[in-house]
Amino acid sequence: MPEALLVVMLLLCVGPALARQAPASPPDTPIVVVGEYDGIIHPIAAEFVDDLIARADARGAAAAVLVLRTPGGLLDSTRTLISRMIEARMPVVVFVGPSGARAASAGFLITLAADVAVMAPGTHIGAAHPVSSSGQSSEADPVMSEKATADAAAYARTLADARGRNETLAAEAVTESAAYTEREALDASPPLIDFVARDTDDLLRQLDGREVRRFDGRTVTMHTAGATVERFEVSWRQTVLGAIAHPQVAYLLLTLGMLGLVVEFWNPGTVLPGVAGGLCLLLAFFAFQVLPINLTGVLLLVFGLALLGAELMVPSFGVLGIGGIVALLVGSLMITREVPGVTVSYGIIVPVVIAVAAIVLGLGRLALLAHRVKPATGIEGLVGERGRALSAVGPTDAGQARVHGEIWRAVSVAPIPAGAGLRVIAVDGLTLRVEASDSAVPTGGAS
Repeated sequence: MPEALLVVMLLLCVGPALARQAPASPPDTPIVVVGEYDGIIHPIAAEFVDDLIARADARGAAAAVLVLRTPGGLLDSTRTLISRMIEARMPVVVFVGPSGARAASAGFLITLAADVAVMAPGTHIGAAHPVSSSGQSSEADPVMSEKATADAAAYARTLADARGRNETLAAEAVTESAAYTEREALDASPPLIDFVARDTDDLLRQLDGREVRRFDGRTVTMHTAGATVERFEVSWRQTVLGAIAHPQVAYLLLTLGMLGLVVEFWNPGTVLPGVAGGLCLLLAFFAFQVLPINLTGVLLLVFGLALLGAELMVPSFGVLGIGGIVALLVGSLMITREVPGVTVSYGIIVPVVIAVAAIVLGLGRLALLAHRVKPATGIEGLVGERGRALSAVGPTDAGQARVHGEIWRAVSVAPIPAGAGLRVIAVDGLTLRVEASDSAVPTGGAS
C-alpha cells in the first residue's frame, strides 16, 4: 500500500512536467490565418506582417497567407519584413491579388522571399530598381546608384536561390526594372512563382498536399484541405499611422502646419491656426520618422514662407514674392525623398504651392491694411476729426473748440475766429492743435 501511494505521488509530480514538455498536438481541422495589406512598405507594414505571423504561430496554423498589393516602399522595412517571414515556424504564403493588383519594387522582393509565391490572373510583379537614399537621380550620383543597385540585385539573387526560383529574372527586375505578368512569372524556367490562383479558396485547394521547401532547406507538406480560414485585419492604429506615413499626406501636413503657425504669429491670440498648425507639424514629424526626408527641402519651404512675408514689408517690386514661390516649389519637390513607386505628384505640389502663396500674401496684405487703419477711439482717434471753434483760437491765446461732442482747449498757428470750422492735426496732452477747415460738425452734433 505505501508503495502504491508513492507511485501515485510520483505520477502527480512528474506528470504535469512531462505534459509541458510534450509538443502541442495540431488541431483536428487545419487553420490558415489570412491577412491583407494594401499600401506602401514601411515600418507599419513590417509591424503588420509581424503581427500576422505571431497570430498564426499562436494558433498553430498550417500556414500564414499575406494577400499583398503594393507600389513599393523602403528597402530597410522590406528586409525587416522578409527576415520575419523567414523566421516563421509555419510556411508563409504571399498571394498577389485579386486580379488587377501588383506587387512592384519592394513587393517583388517580398513575393520572391515567400515559402509559396502565388499570383492572381491579371496581376504583375517586378520593377525593383532601387532609388538613391538621398532621393537623387542616378545621373546626379552614379557611383552610389550603382552600389545600391548591385546590393539590391545580390539580395534578390540570394532570395531566389534559397527558394529555387529564377535568379536571372530576379536580378533583371532590379538592374533593368523588368516586370512580369503572372503567366510570364509562372512559365519561366525555373519559375518566379509557384502557381496562379483565382482567389483564397482556390489558393488553399492548390496548396493542399504541396511540398514546400523552407529557407533553411527543410521540406514541409502542406495540409489545407477543409482548413478554417481566420481573417487577420489591419488594426485601426496601423491604418491611421499608415495613412499619415504616406508621402503625399506627410507633405500636406507639413505645409498646413507651417501655414498655421505663420498665421498665428501674424495674429497672436487667434489660437485655432496655432493649435491646428502645431498638430499638423507633430503628425508630419512622425511621418518623417518613417519616411526619409531631405533637410534641404524643409529649409527651402521655411525660406520660401519667409520671402513671401518679406514681400509685404519691403518694396521689392515682386522679386521677393517670386523668389518665395520658387523656393516653395523646389522645396516641395525635394522634401520627400522618392520612395520607389510612390512620389508626391505635381498635381498636389503645384496647387498647394499656389494656395499657400495666395493665402500668405492675402492674409499679410489684410494685416498690413489693418495696421494702417486710423484708430477710431482714444486720443489717437481725434487726429483728423473736424469740429467748430467756440471762441477765437490763436497761436498764443488758446481758445475752446467742440470736437466729438466734447469741449477741448485748442491752439492754432493761424488765428481761427469763433464759430469757424477747424480740423485736429495733433494732440498735446489735453490741448488740441488745430487748423482752419472749410467744413465743421454742427455745434450740437458729435463727430
